[in-house]
Amino acid sequence: MSKKNKKRINVVYSTNPDFEFEEEQHEEQETKAPNHQLLYVSLDRKNRGGKEVSLVEGFIGTDIDLKDLAKTLKGKCGVGGSVKNGDIIIQGNFIKKVIALLSDLGYRVKQKGGA
Repeated sequence: MSKKNKKRINVVYSTNPDFEFEEEQHEEQETKAPNHQLLYVSLDRKNRGGKEVSLVEGFIGTDIDLKDLAKTLKGKCGVGGSVKNGDIIIQGNFIKKVIALLSDLGYRVKQKGGA
């Protein structure tokens, strides 16, 4: 199956010769300015084999900008991490450092949970 066919939604087969396939519209959201965003930072251990990660949630913008922000945070903390489902995952407990870095970049930041 080609990638083109995977974008088609709600149709398995049609015998109508005039049928037009409805394709998924994947529209990226424009990145808001840092001072217009509220990010939540928390410590997470779920489904990670007991290892701690610092989780940044609430980013509004394009995947490219999200990945750039993640790269900046990983570099400043000196650890690995990833971007998954719109969240930034930083390996280890770096909540205070991540909050400080995001604040310095102009983001509004809140600590989520009791970590």
